[in-house]
Amino acid sequence: LVEQPNGDYAVTILKQFLYDAWHLPVLSGLAQSSDERIAGIAAKAVKEVTYHLRRSGEWVERLGDGTEESHKRMLAAIPELWRFTVELTSADDSEQRLHAAGITPDAAQVAAAWQTQVSEIFTSATLPLPPAASYFYLDARRGLHSEHLGILLAEMQFLPRAYPDATW
Repeated sequence: LVEQPNGDYAVTILKQFLYDAWHLPVLSGLAQSSDERIAGIAAKAVKEVTYHLRRSGEWVERLGDGTEESHKRMLAAIPELWRFTVELTSADDSEQRLHAAGITPDAAQVAAAWQTQVSEIFTSATLPLPPAASYFYLDARRGLHSEHLGILLAEMQFLPRAYPDATW
């Protein structure tokens, strides 16, 4: 989801909201981790992500229930991004083992919280809630990404490659 280009403002806002709606319950669950270091970092991040979710959710509502043009753009953004939400609502074996060890939150609880938040905001924004996304050929857990990830990685690796002897 997050490797997809921003493009239209409706796409950018919807992408941010879908991620924020997942990120907050993940961090809230990690704040209860049996690993004290993870719990401490997550607890500090919850405040910031709470703000991000409120802001992105308010923008989804404004655009979805705004002008005819903004509503149309939000409707177009949903199918463009929705298929990538499958990874926000499912867990693989390693995530299930981390949860069983008390390190990470239960993926099913995170998915339920995400679904509730998305449903509430979409309803308020007069946007249709699509059926649950299903897996398709891309799967980040198996290293199958879109072509957009390469561009992001190249940008993030520019400085270390340009200055390989630098210390940070």
